[in-house]
Amino acid sequence: MSAQVDCEVLTLPTGTKVFTRGSTADSIYGVRRGIVELVGATGERLCYRPGELFSYQDIVWREGVYRTEAVARTPVEILRLDRLRFLNLLHNHPTLAVLLIGQQHDRLREQRTSGTCCY
Repeated sequence: MSAQVDCEVLTLPTGTKVFTRGSTADSIYGVRRGIVELVGATGERLCYRPGELFSYQDIVWREGVYRTEAVARTPVEILRLDRLRFLNLLHNHPTLAVLLIGQQHDRLREQRTSGTCCY
């Protein structure tokens, strides 16, 4: 994603909110450095580390709002790509979709192993 020309780089200190639950989902984010934690409405938490993308679910197939709150748990450097550019990136590089499916699979496996996944 960092190779995408129109990608915005954000450097944020610990504790900064990347986005809040209920705000308009207009971008996807990738972690370049640090840890970002997503906190759901019922308190479930997932941490994202360098090389991982987050919020793509909300901009691709949800009702247009972020379902979680994203908080920098360490000083972070994140990449921000708006929805349209992300969808164009997927169209031009379909293997990215396979990587995202793999990442989601790993997340589900992690939740299942830790007992935080409800069936």
